[in-house]
Amino acid sequence: MTALLAKPLLYCYILLGTFWAEKPAPAKFHPLHVSTSDISYNVKDGQMEVILTIFTDDFESALQRQFNTKADLSKADMHAAMDELVKKYTAGHLQVRAGGGAALPLTYLGFEINKEAVNVYLESPKIASPKKIDADVSLLQNLYEDQLNIVHMTVAGVRKSAKLDSPARKITQEFN
Repeated sequence: MTALLAKPLLYCYILLGTFWAEKPAPAKFHPLHVSTSDISYNVKDGQMEVILTIFTDDFESALQRQFNTKADLSKADMHAAMDELVKKYTAGHLQVRAGGGAALPLTYLGFEINKEAVNVYLESPKIASPKKIDADVSLLQNLYEDQLNIVHMTVAGVRKSAKLDSPARKITQEFN
C-alpha cells in the first residue's frame, strides 16, 4: 500500500514544488550599457545631423529617473508626452560644437522605436563645413556606471569614431 501512495505523492510534490519554489530573478535583457551618437555634416543641406541610438529599456529607465514620471516610448497614446521628455533629456546630455565655437542649437525632430532600440533625430541650423567637431555626450551616465557611449563623426565622407567609457564624456575630432 505504501508503494501505491509513494508514486502519486512524488508527482504531487514535484508539481507543487514548481509552484512554490522560489523563482530566480529575471535576467537582464542585455548585459551591455551602450549608446551610439552618429554626428554627420550634411554637405548638401549644410547642417549637422545627429542620430542617437539607445536601448529602449535603458532609455525609459533614464527618463523615469530624471523626470520622476512613467516612461513608455512604445505606446502611441504617450508619444506626445514622451517627445517632450526625450527632447529635454537629449538637450541636457548632448552638446555639439563645430569649429571650436559655441554649442550648436540642435533642433529635436523626433524619435522612433527600432526593434530593441530608440533612434532620436536632431539637426543643427546651417553651418560652414567644420574642420573640428567637439561633442559632450553623457547619455545614460546618470543611470549606469559602466555606460559606454560610442561617438561617430563624419565630415565630407570621412568617418572617425571613439568610445567614451563613463565618466568620460568629451570627444574632439579634426577633419582636413
